Order: sequence, then structure tokens, then C-alpha cells
Amino acid sequence: MSDYIQGNLPLKSVSEKNSPLKSLDAGIKDLSGQLAMTVAEAASDRKAGDILVLRVADVSYLADYFVMMTGYSRVQVRAIAQAIEDTVETEWQRSPLRTEGKAEGSWVLQDYGDVIVHIMMPKEREFYNLEAFWVNAERIAVPAADEGGGKPI
Repeated sequence: MSDYIQGNLPLKSVSEKNSPLKSLDAGIKDLSGQLAMTVAEAASDRKAGDILVLRVADVSYLADYFVMMTGYSRVQVRAIAQAIEDTVETEWQRSPLRTEGKAEGSWVLQDYGDVIVHIMMPKEREFYNLEAFWVNAERIAVPAADEGGGKPI
């Protein structure tokens, strides 16, 4: 569903629907999904918690994927956002079309066109509960970097 073109990207994502919950091992063949997994890995490197990748292409025209995660302090939320920007710039030569909330640090939104990233503090994530809003979206499992899920000890 992404009409955003950067480089030699296809106009639409390749649809792959085998199960309601896919794992990284199943392999994501579409470029948007690979970008979403790059975002998730960059967030995991900065110890983001509760990382969730949702394929929303079938239920929304906004994007192909949403990537949601929790940062446990404003500094960590900003660091996660910066790590994602740096990693995507290095590996995909792409910058976000828009970034909102970085100054406040409680909820940062990065819009890459086909992938939208939400980095939220626990209070905001619980209050807005975007996972419940996108309940019909396909969930893609993301392996945790460690058992703690990034939460400080």
C-alpha cells in the first residue's frame, strides 16, 4: 500500500499471509517488512522493550507496517529514535519523511512512508493502547535481545 518511492522500491508490498503470527525465521520477503525488521533490530540494540511489528497493509492505507516499542526514560526514547535513524540511513539510505515528538521524548513518531515507528514511554503506551486499535493487523514476532526485554534492572 505504500505509494512512497525512494530508490528502486516497488510501488506495492508483496503480500505474504501464512499465519496470524510470523516469526523472523519465516523470512519477510517484502522490502517494507525488511525495513520494519531493521528498525526493530536497531531498537533492540538500544534496549527498547516490548517491540512489536504489525503488518497493517491489509487494514489501513497509512502504511505497510507499524513498529511499536517502549523506552523507559525520555533519554532512552530519544536514543532509540536516533539509533533507528542512523541504522536506516546507513543500511537503507533513507531518512524519515517526518519525525515528531523528539524534543519532548515521551512519544516519538518516525514516518518512513511504508513503515511508521512509535517509540513510547510506558505511560503513553498503556494509555493510547495502539495494539488494541490495530487488533486486526498481522503481528510479526521479533526475537528479544535478552529476556529482560530491555527493561532496566
